[in-house]
Amino acid sequence: MSQRLRYSLIALAALLLCGVVVALFLHNYERGSEDITLPAYGEPTYNPLFALRETIRRDGGKAESRRQLDLPAMRLQPGDTVLMLDDPRLLTPSQVNGLLDWVEFGGHLVLRAQAPDEDLDAEGNGLLQRLGVVGHDGFAQCLTWQVPGQESHQEFCGGNRFTLDGTTRVEHRWGDSSGDKTTAWARLRYGAGRVDVLGDMDFLLNGAGPGDTGLRDLPHRDLARLVLAPNYGKGTFHLIYAMEMPSLWKTVIKRGWPIWLPLLLALLAWLWARSQRFGALLPSPREERRSLLEHVRASGELLHRYGKTPLLYDAVRQSFLARLRRRSPMAAALTGEAQVQAIADHLQWPISRVQSAMQVPPSRDDTALRERIRLLIQMRNQL
Repeated sequence: MSQRLRYSLIALAALLLCGVVVALFLHNYERGSEDITLPAYGEPTYNPLFALRETIRRDGGKAESRRQLDLPAMRLQPGDTVLMLDDPRLLTPSQVNGLLDWVEFGGHLVLRAQAPDEDLDAEGNGLLQRLGVVGHDGFAQCLTWQVPGQESHQEFCGGNRFTLDGTTRVEHRWGDSSGDKTTAWARLRYGAGRVDVLGDMDFLLNGAGPGDTGLRDLPHRDLARLVLAPNYGKGTFHLIYAMEMPSLWKTVIKRGWPIWLPLLLALLAWLWARSQRFGALLPSPREERRSLLEHVRASGELLHRYGKTPLLYDAVRQSFLARLRRRSPMAAALTGEAQVQAIADHLQWPISRVQSAMQVPPSRDDTALRERIRLLIQMRNQL
């Protein structure tokens, strides 16, 4: 078999194998489509009422989103609607009075009931308390919401419950059937306006996925339309989604970690690179094994061994001259023969003996070195 024929058979077998694999794949799999909800980006990441605002706008209404309640900037009109997502107990007394005055003349206010809190409920003059809404910390039961043509829905399963003390007239009420008079949704009449109090607002939010559909679910849109019905199509919807500002440090830690974490690692690496490295511990220095006299003697022997005897003589001579300057300054100030004569007169020594002591000995003459050092020491001691 030629080489060309062999290569042709190998190529044919490879093509046949590929054909079998493709046929099996097409036989066992078919093309299909799947809808995947992409993660939110931009404004929906921090505004949970973004979907509600856009839905109202597409329906021909006017809607605005605000982080905080700002009554002077909002300029509320009798046909407007204000929906507050956060705790209404965070409002100031002036804001509470402003909202109630506006509702009394035809406004529609939508609030979320809160669980009882001793600190926040201590004042007794909050917005919910003035409306006769009392928080309840009991167990919440799911309420069935049925839309024609749709599957049955369970709403208000995880929210708060509240009771009404009767100070405000109730227009609609939807609550548990357990007989404890707890309410999940109530519409109260206040003057010419209305106040809706909800135990939960999950059906009004954007939704985070398959388990939290939010306004993407048709029954939720119908329920939202029912809640917003009093002034729907009349005025502006003001959607307040963050009464309480988030902590700066919490935001930095939660959202800014892609920046501060690499910077922190780089800082630690730089500190590690610049830090001083210590080796093994050094042993303690040994205690001195020689006395001072032994050190002096060893130093003198070293200088003598290397022919540095004039240094030894000069050290003794300088010691003598230092004492001479203290005992006889006039003799120390002289030089040459005059100084020798003055020293001889002061010590009452022969001048020849003083001259011998003051002359530098030869570097290799040990006898002369010892003799002159001896004379200098005697002269020093007699001063």
